[in-house]
Amino acid sequence: MHEKSIELLNKAIADELSAIHQYMYFHFHCHDRGYHLLANLFEKTAIDEMRHVEKAAERILFLKGEVEMKPSEGVQKIHDVRQMLERAAKMEEQSAHEYNEWANECAANSDSASRRIFEELVADEERHFDQFSIEMENFDKLGDQYLALHSIEHSKSIS
Repeated sequence: MHEKSIELLNKAIADELSAIHQYMYFHFHCHDRGYHLLANLFEKTAIDEMRHVEKAAERILFLKGEVEMKPSEGVQKIHDVRQMLERAAKMEEQSAHEYNEWANECAANSDSASRRIFEELVADEERHFDQFSIEMENFDKLGDQYLALHSIEHSKSIS
């Protein structure tokens, strides 16, 4: 009865798992380079994405479906901070767009609970997109000083 909702929720899980892996990769590299504020942003976003997986999985199980735990794509090995932010913003923008479409599809299939989950995810993804966009704007305004400020903040926190 709710096969389409289960399919869409599993697609969301796959995308969220990919995002978790990507953001943790960025977190590790930013942390290693002393960019702790940015590393923390990536880590916090990955944790938010884990909560998204949990919401989708709980709904799938309620619908008596099988939860698929396969990332939709592998980690892109990006080391440039500006490119990390671009990749993150693009991922969030794409997710928000897809989740909007999937919310409408669930509504058309008389599954308002799954629709609500996707609408909640859209709000989170838009917030993440905004955070990454602001960081890109700061990077564009400040250039290398942006990274220097992150390093200084790290140095202050360990002294």
